[in-house]
Amino acid sequence: MMTTLTGLTPVHFLWDLRDRVATIRLNRPDRKNPLTFASYAELRDTFRALAHADDVDVVVLASNGGNFCSGGDVHDIIGPLVGMDMKALLAFTRMTGDLVKAMIGCGKPVIAAVDGVCVGAGAILAMASDLRLATPRATCAFLFTRVGLAGCDMGACAMLPRIIGQGRAADLLYTGRVMRAEEGERWGFWNGLHPPEALEDEARALALRLAAGPTFAHGITKTQLNQEWNMGLDQAIEAEAQAQAICMQTRDFERAYRAFAAKETPVFAGD
Repeated sequence: MMTTLTGLTPVHFLWDLRDRVATIRLNRPDRKNPLTFASYAELRDTFRALAHADDVDVVVLASNGGNFCSGGDVHDIIGPLVGMDMKALLAFTRMTGDLVKAMIGCGKPVIAAVDGVCVGAGAILAMASDLRLATPRATCAFLFTRVGLAGCDMGACAMLPRIIGQGRAADLLYTGRVMRAEEGERWGFWNGLHPPEALEDEARALALRLAAGPTFAHGITKTQLNQEWNMGLDQAIEAEAQAQAICMQTRDFERAYRAFAAKETPVFAGD
């Protein structure tokens, strides 16, 4: 049974699906695109649906109005949280964590295209993406301590050290300071920096390149990148042996061989 998201009409963000690439952008540019209770939940549900979408191969999380995301809305989220009891607070923090789990579990490469402000939960969205492109004016900060909270939000203490290293992650998570764009690229947080006017073209070109590749195998790669965090080396090597054997049964693998033998470029179909 085919599952498609072509007709998706979200309420809290913009959605564009072309050439098997879905582009998502938060739609409150006047406030630098903050998240609300409702937009958190809708994003989580959308990424869960993406795991079963047959018409999407790659996702781009894009900026809007010169900014990516300013985190949780001060009035719509932070204010109400102050008055909640522990049960309600835990329901909220689990829901935000579920968004990260859904991004990891969607089975599609996720590319963050970050311009301007990328702070708090916005920085988490970038962190949870598979690839991250930014502009030189991108300002990224995990600023939870600046509002009296711990840096361990939505998986940051597990994921950020794996991207930039323990000491650098500790610096950002303890201080809440801004990671400058050039600094983030040097540390490996950003995969590349591009001028603002070229950012989305670069992100889309990367997305189209991935969508034209062996997409079933990309899903295996994403799964192994995330599951192998918790494996020893022997276990990881065995898991990859099994994963690669599965990929060797795909028609894309056969297509690549036949194209190579014919001195042609393979055309992958994701099966």
